[in-house]
Amino acid sequence: MSTTTFVIETSSGAVHATAGPQSMGAVVFELSGAMRGSVHVTGTNDPYCWDRFTAVRACLGPVDAFETTAPDESLPRLAHGRSGYHGSLTLYFCGPDDRPEVSVMPLSTAAGHEASPKTAATLTAVLRACAGAVAQRADLPLILDASRLRRTPGLLRFLNWAAARADADAIRYEGEAQAARRALKQSGALWWIALRLFTARPDIVLLLVLADYEDSLARRILGLEWEVSY
Repeated sequence: MSTTTFVIETSSGAVHATAGPQSMGAVVFELSGAMRGSVHVTGTNDPYCWDRFTAVRACLGPVDAFETTAPDESLPRLAHGRSGYHGSLTLYFCGPDDRPEVSVMPLSTAAGHEASPKTAATLTAVLRACAGAVAQRADLPLILDASRLRRTPGLLRFLNWAAARADADAIRYEGEAQAARRALKQSGALWWIALRLFTARPDIVLLLVLADYEDSLARRILGLEWEVSY
């Protein structure tokens, strides 16, 4: 695809974005006008479906921020500003009509300060426009396929880790639930014994055992009932 330039109207002024040729599954936009720097756009998986590579992600800077860190001096900045900005936006499509939706990662300066509302609106507009331009490209299938080949191994490693973690958590939770059931049975039996004794012969000590107050047996039983059901 030939180099193209388009204009993005933002609250900070007009930003000109020039798209370079697709390389290694990515498109880099050079910015001028109200912003200078670059935006790096790749394909990615749908935020809600890890195995559907149908979304487009735009990162502030010349590289994919999810894979490497761009030098602070190469981060995009407003034309009259000194601070470079981190952040990214994912454009994905959902619903029966494939309506476009966006998910924006935090936008901040290289020093970690949150972008002002006006600057955030400008950065978001630029990221969305660049992502939208790539989503309309004829070579989008090639870009998405490259992202699938690049990201699938890492996603599988994460899923394997998550599955093992979930299995370990399930075993731990079941152990805690069994312990809570035993404690609930013992505490409940003790409360009923105290009630029978109090019924036969009322006593202040037994009344304290039966009463509902902080750290009481009754509160412990309520807590154990919640823990078992949880």
